[in-house]
Amino acid sequence: MDPPNPEQIEQATNADSCQVPEPARIPEGERLLQVCDLRIYFNTAAGVLKAVDGVSFEIGRGETLGLVGESGCGKSVTAYSILRLVPVPPGEYAGGSILFKGTDLLKLGERQIGEVRGSRISIVFQEPTQSLNPIMTIGDQITEVIIQHRGASRREARDIAVEMLRRVGIASPDRRFRSYPHELSGGMIQRAMIAMSLVCRPELLIADEPTTALDVTIQAQILELLGGLRRDLGMSILIITHDLGVVAQISDRVAVMYAGKIVEYASVRDLFDQPKHPYTHGLFRSLPRLAAGGTRQPLPVIPGSVPSPAEYVSGCRFQPRCPIAQEICRSEPPLREITPGHQSACHFAEQVANFRAGSL
Repeated sequence: MDPPNPEQIEQATNADSCQVPEPARIPEGERLLQVCDLRIYFNTAAGVLKAVDGVSFEIGRGETLGLVGESGCGKSVTAYSILRLVPVPPGEYAGGSILFKGTDLLKLGERQIGEVRGSRISIVFQEPTQSLNPIMTIGDQITEVIIQHRGASRREARDIAVEMLRRVGIASPDRRFRSYPHELSGGMIQRAMIAMSLVCRPELLIADEPTTALDVTIQAQILELLGGLRRDLGMSILIITHDLGVVAQISDRVAVMYAGKIVEYASVRDLFDQPKHPYTHGLFRSLPRLAAGGTRQPLPVIPGSVPSPAEYVSGCRFQPRCPIAQEICRSEPPLREITPGHQSACHFAEQVANFRAGSL
């Protein structure tokens, strides 16, 4: 395999810190969120752990962006940092910016960011059962959000909460309004969390693994619900997942994350048609498939595992697991545009793009 064009790599390296090439950028009037060169570090006894290390992406108005990768890649830390939910210390916002409609959220005071949380940007956490107070009814927890952010009376808040519970597909919302979390199924708790996140009609919803631990039927219902609410309310969604099936069903564009960095960034159609990074190829190969004739075949896996932030190698962080790694991979590949709107952080992205998915 031939090494990449040095001039092309130098041009990409000298690009601005956002690492989103101009032709791929969302026009300013349509851009809701822009994360630029975000760096989130943790100071521990083992040293400084770079959980998020130079991440850049954008979300347009009314758009869904899928942030995908294995567990431990830094997806949730990236999501929590948007609402400044990373505890400081031990966490540290070490660099970059998070521009929401042009305002840098990292520069807001605690009172100002508190006004953004829940009202303009909401989040559905990965473990909904751990996010709800077990000694408060579902209704009390939702009305608390409405009263705080919308200034409604308790009666008005109750009516808004019941209507949103109905809207997210919970049967008998008046009765469930008075229920405690332990009285609801996993799917109903997830719907209640979504209702709580949407009662203030946020412009951006962050959904962190919203279908984890749900059976496939409920997963499909939750994804359909999110898609419908996005259309009805005109909001944008950042969905964090390790499931490419979820990405295919709900996302417009995809950012593939590995070891604290974005390694590929494209429209969902382009990513599924022709991935341009060996890690993305590995994710696709690891998808379960029905074998011809009903015969059983071993499920391909990516060798090794995601390294700890304390063990990141220099250069391309995927190189220890990459089947095509070469000496040049000891230098860090920039995230650069390979085809219009499709970026990859691989020295051999042009060659990888011509491979068959099963050939890596």
